[in-house]
Amino acid sequence: MEILSALFKPVLDFALPPRCPICGIMVEADNRFCLSCWEGLDFLTAPWCASCGKPFAFEQGSGAQCAPCLTKPPEHDGVRAVVAYDDKSGLLAMRLKYGGRLGFAELIAGHMERFLDGIGRDSLIIPVPLHRWRLWSRGFNQSVLIGRALSKRSGIAIETGLLSRKNATPPLRSMSAKQRHNIVKDAFVLAHDARARIDGKTVILVDDVYTTGSTANACARKLKAAGAERVLVFCWARVLTDNDRS
Repeated sequence: MEILSALFKPVLDFALPPRCPICGIMVEADNRFCLSCWEGLDFLTAPWCASCGKPFAFEQGSGAQCAPCLTKPPEHDGVRAVVAYDDKSGLLAMRLKYGGRLGFAELIAGHMERFLDGIGRDSLIIPVPLHRWRLWSRGFNQSVLIGRALSKRSGIAIETGLLSRKNATPPLRSMSAKQRHNIVKDAFVLAHDARARIDGKTVILVDDVYTTGSTANACARKLKAAGAERVLVFCWARVLTDNDRS
């Protein structure tokens, strides 16, 4: 197969040249950004809040938390987002989720891989689940695609049947944090054998976009109840406000 791929790649590149996932101009290889879009993305790096991943303006020491997390700690044990959510990063997420650009899952997983330093290979990747109705209408779960690509890259096992969404929740985009919390707090259930497969493990909860944390907290609450030692949230983009950048 590798030989055939090498033989036909020049033909495919001529017929379907690689394009920037955001602006669509031709680039040198698949899953690469053009220079303009690359420079326009706000990649998130330390220092950041150990609990929610909000960036800090300066280093505040290992394990430092932002004021909201100190006041009300999240159910999970940390968020690692590749980029801040904006028009550019949001467009990529939307094209994966609604445009069927499934190859973007591999791109996102490649950027998430840098967050795996120090995480044991006996951990478990669990994608945030979709309700079956939404899965049927869309045909795929973008978080599962990202999780599978990350699993393939890292060798960390992925489980897609341990956590499921029992309630068909409405779109959460325009809702407040309180409304989101109330809608998703009881939306997830665990498989009957979840404890035997999760107990004592680090779980990497994979999603495309982290907004208020309501969904991640609801999932983490269930996973911790099944004995997960810690739940880390990996996502492509994280929504930030001006106040989050202090």
